[in-house]
Amino acid sequence: MSEHFDIAIVGAGIAGASLAAGIAGQGRVVLLDAEDTPGYHSTGRSAAFWTESYGGPQIQPLTAASGPFLRQGGFLRQRGALTVGRDEQAEDVARFAAEFSALGVAVQRLDRAGLEALVPGLCPGWSHGAYEPSCADIDVAALHQHYLSEAKRGGVELRTRARLVSASRNATGWSVELASGERLTCDALVNAAGAWADEVALAAGVRPLGITPYRRTIAQLAVVPAPPTDMPLVLDVAEKFYFKPEAGGVWLSPHDETQSPPCDAAPEEIDVALAIERFGHVVDWKIERVTHRWAGLRSFAPDRLPVYGFDPAEPRFFWFAGQGGFGIQTAPAAATIGAALLTGGGQMPVNPQPFSPNRFA
Repeated sequence: MSEHFDIAIVGAGIAGASLAAGIAGQGRVVLLDAEDTPGYHSTGRSAAFWTESYGGPQIQPLTAASGPFLRQGGFLRQRGALTVGRDEQAEDVARFAAEFSALGVAVQRLDRAGLEALVPGLCPGWSHGAYEPSCADIDVAALHQHYLSEAKRGGVELRTRARLVSASRNATGWSVELASGERLTCDALVNAAGAWADEVALAAGVRPLGITPYRRTIAQLAVVPAPPTDMPLVLDVAEKFYFKPEAGGVWLSPHDETQSPPCDAAPEEIDVALAIERFGHVVDWKIERVTHRWAGLRSFAPDRLPVYGFDPAEPRFFWFAGQGGFGIQTAPAAATIGAALLTGGGQMPVNPQPFSPNRFA
């Protein structure tokens, strides 16, 4: 006979792990991951920062609501974020600062002198900035491990090398077949599969929502002079790059979003070259070498908002996906929302309505 669970969660990255921790102890729960190690894909390849402006105004409440948990848990290290613009982008920077200030985010406008004080070697033409002192680096590995540990402590069973092949409805819930040949049944099936979210839906006979994976590239550079370790995260107001000091060098991204099938993403040389070319127009530092490069997949629903809730056409299929590039910085709030919606109890840190899958019905 196949084992029976109250809830089966597909995907053990930050989404599935945080939700599993949130519902641990409320019935028998299994957390399924296709890889040998949970969090192998997007969670393990994050640029690892928390800043309230990242993801846009509709994501900001989730990020803000997650901040206290992350700070109190020791998962954040203060960094600061600086959004910069060239001479001709003054209005863009002003609009950015006004938009997030209106949401209660602490944003300081900076002129050229203020920028130079934070970013040594800044090239001419960059004269406008908006500084967010609250931005912090996230210890992603520690946060992910915390959720996995909390889930295990609450009785959640983690199974790796457990790729879902198919799921079919039965009288009370789901019959699930894994690639190993193992079968199990569950009352509710949770789709926390990240870039594979639509594929999991199709395997369960549920209409996909158009959650699309996009590749994001990071290059680690050795530069001269070495950047100050307390230099802020630097982001382009036009979203063409971001970089921050890390491990004695720089982590740099061209802020790329290239549509991709769900896969073990690898960086493309052209994207690394593009990042370096853009970087050279921002600071006058000498790049000695690229020490490491990697890519991860960020998955977005068509409106670029996450999806939390039961499918409108299949009430035992729960969506917890589409968390883009902000899934880690919003994980505590998202998990609280997801757990409350899934189990029918608990307080919501923010209004969940904008994230309901019903918006696609």
